[in-house]
Amino acid sequence: MIPTAFEYERATSLDDAVAKLAAAGAAGKLLAGGHSLVPLMKLRLSEPTVLIDIGHIPDFAGIREVDGKIEIGAGTTHHDVATSPLLHDRCPAVAETAAVIGDPQVRNRGTIGGSLAHADPAADYPAVMLAVDADLHLKGPNGWRVVAARDFVQGVFTVDLAPDEILARVTFAPVRTAAYAKLHQQASRFAIVGVAAALDIRDGFIASARVGLTGAASSPVRLANVESALNGQPASSETAAAAAHFGGAGIEDLNSDIHASAEYRRAMIPVFTRRALDGALARTGG
Repeated sequence: MIPTAFEYERATSLDDAVAKLAAAGAAGKLLAGGHSLVPLMKLRLSEPTVLIDIGHIPDFAGIREVDGKIEIGAGTTHHDVATSPLLHDRCPAVAETAAVIGDPQVRNRGTIGGSLAHADPAADYPAVMLAVDADLHLKGPNGWRVVAARDFVQGVFTVDLAPDEILARVTFAPVRTAAYAKLHQQASRFAIVGVAAALDIRDGFIASARVGLTGAASSPVRLANVESALNGQPASSETAAAAAHFGGAGIEDLNSDIHASAEYRRAMIPVFTRRALDGALARTGG
């Protein structure tokens, strides 16, 4: 189909984008990679009358380390996340998550900010953002605001982002002992079940753990029961197997669609939780 008519505007800075978005009101939409918005426009499920291109804002993309934290600009493509030497060295789980998103076309045009703001229940980034305990930095007419990843997604395609705000960057403390594992749809490569695990290991024991789940439920969630089973236990494959067993328990809003039933997803959560935990443990070198 053909989208409805719209005006195109190119933002020259983040402040300019915020001003243009405020001026457009409910009729405005931001355009970065466009992989989520353009299909909706073609189907006329979204009919903005003003498109504000934020893909050319200086420093809106890029990956850097600032004061001991990794900072990823919202305009950074999945490809750049996947191939970042800094991420491969300091936080490889984030890079490996980006590497399994979609196909080369999607990875070269889609952006981390667009994916997070769109909040597709089957997106990959939410799980790893939960695992690394990321912060999302938002800019609006009233200034900056920071939202923790665990609070950002509020439901299906629903996030804590006001209509006049822009997701500008993501920050998190780097962790090497983390990994992502997913069961993907064969055509789209979206996650049917995706699990990211990050472990803080001290003297051979798991001091703390964060395990994020995507694809299986209407919103990404932390697997608190798995985390509890890991905390204080030896950093071993046996511990991972025992904790992963709890992965599918207690989740009530499991998705059921043409790709997988709720029962199948529940059965697969422990499997991919175990794979993510084993991947994280493999990065301890022991």
